[in-house]
Amino acid sequence: MEALRRLALKGTAWAEAQVGTIRLKLLKIGAIVRLSVRRVLLQLSSAYPWKDIYAQASHALRS
Repeated sequence: MEALRRLALKGTAWAEAQVGTIRLKLLKIGAIVRLSVRRVLLQLSSAYPWKDIYAQASHALRS
């Protein structure tokens, strides 16, 4: 969690968030998971309020 906060959430509103907050609002979300041969696709709800922070964290972890 510390690495996630340090690397992926750097420069966001959750850069100083507690572990429980990150776990509750970023990791415990409802999504449709689709598996293909080459990748795993997550389809988030369009009403998910923190989708911008999730996308930024996901992009930071991939690069």
